[in-house]
Amino acid sequence: MTSLTTILPAPLDLGGYRAGTPQRAGALTMVPVYGPARPGIVPPRSGLKLKRVVGYGQVELANGARAGVAIVPLHIGYIQDAAQNHALCSSALLGAGQSRRFDDACCVQAGQGGFLEGRDQWFFVLPLELRARAMRLRGREDYAKLWPDIAELNRAYGLPSRGHLEQILSRKRAVLTQFRSRLELMPGQLGALFFVGDRFAGLELAPDPGYFAELWMALVCFAYGVAAWRAEPERGQAEPYEAGSLAELRAELARDRSARLAEVASWLPAPGGGDVRLVEEERYLDLRLSTFTGGGLAGQAVTEHGRPVYASLFPDKW
Repeated sequence: MTSLTTILPAPLDLGGYRAGTPQRAGALTMVPVYGPARPGIVPPRSGLKLKRVVGYGQVELANGARAGVAIVPLHIGYIQDAAQNHALCSSALLGAGQSRRFDDACCVQAGQGGFLEGRDQWFFVLPLELRARAMRLRGREDYAKLWPDIAELNRAYGLPSRGHLEQILSRKRAVLTQFRSRLELMPGQLGALFFVGDRFAGLELAPDPGYFAELWMALVCFAYGVAAWRAEPERGQAEPYEAGSLAELRAELARDRSARLAEVASWLPAPGGGDVRLVEEERYLDLRLSTFTGGGLAGQAVTEHGRPVYASLFPDKW
């Protein structure tokens, strides 16, 4: 399994992207993705800031860089000690120094308002179980629109059935952040395929390795780590290799790696072909932000002259 061109939807040109060696941590499998970098895009942690919470369901983000377009990661959310926690339903493009108010944000904390202090904030990406629903709710101005789904998710984890996502993200943060140490971010990696158990969970592509490194924790710990934590299998005893020499050990490792690659490849969804479409939402200079529709997949992508710069793609049902 190397090229991504035959794996996922035809509307997204994945020529030049290749998959690396799978890594596994419990129920979560991550396959590194390498490919052509598009430098100059402002990354989400060092360049993009939550400027203020205007009101329930209304937040303002700012691109603090003096140069470069910021791509707002799909379903980015912010936790802060002194303000209402929110997440966005859509990605966006922000020019250098530009601020934008999002009136269709999801409040992910059913109560407790306050004043925002930037030093207290950290960002996440919505858990996989909520992402398809959030996509369907984009454009709808209702701050409480995700509360029933959050309450259902909490109930599934044996937590109080309330619209408080911080019950999982904050109170279980120590457990979830273990995925960051159990999976290794590889040099030059600018994307990943994620699987929970034997199910395809998502494809994430970033403009360059620096952008992806800033998004890494939010993806591996929160977007995909939550579902993996819930599906965490019982740990069994590892079967020892029967190699009697270094050469035999290398051969067994190679066979094991090939078998693992074949297994992971079998989990990938069938290419959607003509069923999957990209519908343009907005543009900035030569960048186009589009939404996936059809083929059992959901998400958004940013392209430039037809080539992907950013993508976040996942099943439309989980």
